[in-house]
Amino acid sequence: MAKTRERRRRRTEREERLLQTRRRRRERKQRREPQPPRIVQVVNRWWDRLLDVADKRSFSSGASEYEANQTTRDYLLNTLGLGAWGALFPVLSIVATQLAGAEQAGMFSMAFTTATLMLYVGNYGVRTYQVSDIDEADSFASYQVQRLVTVAAMLLICLVWCAVRKYDHTMTMITWGAFGFRAVDALADTYEARLQQMDKLYLSGVSQAVRAILGVAVFTVLLFVTHNLVFACIGMAVAALASFVLLTLPLALLETPKSRGVDKVEIVELFVECFPAFAAQFLFALIETMPKFAMEGVLPYENQVYFNAIYFPAQSILMIVGFVYKPQLVRIATVWADRSKRARFDIIVLAMLAVSVVVTLVMLFVFGAIGVWLNGLMYGVDFEPYRVAQYLMIIAGGLSAAIDFLYQIITVLRKQAAATVLYLAAFVFVAIASVALVRMVGFNGAVWSYLAVMVVLFVLLGAQFCIVRFGSAR
Repeated sequence: MAKTRERRRRRTEREERLLQTRRRRRERKQRREPQPPRIVQVVNRWWDRLLDVADKRSFSSGASEYEANQTTRDYLLNTLGLGAWGALFPVLSIVATQLAGAEQAGMFSMAFTTATLMLYVGNYGVRTYQVSDIDEADSFASYQVQRLVTVAAMLLICLVWCAVRKYDHTMTMITWGAFGFRAVDALADTYEARLQQMDKLYLSGVSQAVRAILGVAVFTVLLFVTHNLVFACIGMAVAALASFVLLTLPLALLETPKSRGVDKVEIVELFVECFPAFAAQFLFALIETMPKFAMEGVLPYENQVYFNAIYFPAQSILMIVGFVYKPQLVRIATVWADRSKRARFDIIVLAMLAVSVVVTLVMLFVFGAIGVWLNGLMYGVDFEPYRVAQYLMIIAGGLSAAIDFLYQIITVLRKQAAATVLYLAAFVFVAIASVALVRMVGFNGAVWSYLAVMVVLFVLLGAQFCIVRFGSAR
């Protein structure tokens, strides 16, 4: 009996040594084999998480894997996301001009401009309100339902818009492709806001970057292969939807706490509370777009390409300034909530306005030196006749960045209703000025009307901020 036990013990030891030897050989082999690139490893892990969710049919079963409060990542990856999102329209315009010609590119530009304007209907001014809801007074489920309603309204407006404008089949399908892409943008925004609300802004930046880059890639490939702008636009919208389903939606649900249920009262509250923000932001977007609408039907579509080409540097100022302050909106709200830190709050506001001035001066210098040459290289068109218009547009862009920042601060102060009347007055001004000037002096009239309304709006909004700020102090 003892001998039998001894033989078993020895056999077990031999098997264990054999297993250890095989394990060491496997490990040495793995060390010798080249590891896949970091991005491939990340994608593979993400795909495994999606398969696990699909297998369990529940997002709540997944555990969060990414840490919050990553300031460096927030700045870097949010900058990447905003940069990709901001570069989207310029890159698409360049690709469309090079592959489809200036006239067709102008049609695409007009459709995408209209869709971007309607993006404000889809967003409904909720983003800043949501990310600054640090106590979660409204549930994330309520935010989701509210956003589904506004996105549906956005698509309904597209249907009505195409009918009212009496577009032909080609322009209608281009418009639907652009609206489809922006509708996904609006839907994804509430999930990206949830990530920011939970202090994971860098994941929001990843989501935004993937959607923009994938949209550009699909648009470019389809237009290059088919030379059909309609196919390219529809493909871009489908690519955006795929990125939402495979990345944005599961990322937000897996990486943030489970929300309590939908509350109808909260949904109504969101529509009521955010209406002033929506009205002001939509009017501001309409103000920026009005010169383009004034040109449609009066000037050839190719003028839309020229206007957008000199507008994009101005838009980049808005983006750069946004890179600086948007990751800090939650912290700015916290500073304002502490009455002992009001002086610090004022310093933040003044510093951001100074940043807007500095960025504008840098852009004037850069585009004064190489702007005409660079635009000509990218678009294949002579931009020398638009040199002065480019300078005026950059100044207007600096004012636009300051206006956007002031409005975001007023929203943090929960006094956004005070600015709506100012935006309405500015819209009336630009509607009259742009139509009159475009008919009188053509393309340059659109530029002058845009600059004039930015000056008027900056003065009005700055005065309103002072009234709100010092009124709160009293």
